[in-house]
Amino acid sequence: MNTIMRRSVLGIAGLAFAGGVFAGPVAEAHAAPVGSGLVAVAQADKPDSGRLIPHGVQGTQSRIDLSDEQSANVKAIIAATKKAGMDERAAVVSIATALQESKLENLGHLGDRNDHDSQGLFQQRPSSGWGTVEQITDPEYSTTAFLKGLKQVDGWQDMPLTRAAQTVQVSAYPDHYAQWEQQAADLVAEHWNS
Repeated sequence: MNTIMRRSVLGIAGLAFAGGVFAGPVAEAHAAPVGSGLVAVAQADKPDSGRLIPHGVQGTQSRIDLSDEQSANVKAIIAATKKAGMDERAAVVSIATALQESKLENLGHLGDRNDHDSQGLFQQRPSSGWGTVEQITDPEYSTTAFLKGLKQVDGWQDMPLTRAAQTVQVSAYPDHYAQWEQQAADLVAEHWNS
């Protein structure tokens, strides 16, 4: 490779590296073969983080390790979100809500530890009209029910996550949803296109 070409390639690679260091990881790059005239090709297989967390996270973030069951519930929430014709942000709001309500575990009746008759991923209550016990303990149904409520919130796309989730859920602890936004966004980025 001649000296001018080598300097050009190294200069472009240096700019790409510096841009990645200052802007953060955006997409994985793959080098093209030497002499092909191409320097790098970025993959666009993950959702844009600006769309996943448009307002930035609020407060201290929590994170848990997920079991196979919890990961399957994440995938079920994403599939139901897509089926409802909603975007990645709706999946982030849904997953963060389920993380807060059940830690992504499809909970049945917990006896004395139950909040009234709350069950399932979203701790929905049959007595409040969310559906039957069988329905709200079905991940697809419970997600669809949550999303139906979210769609009825005017401007939910422009709200902080915790406000959108609280408007649907009417929780006694409305600010607790915010702590799961980063993990929810990471899970959507990981599983949206899988």
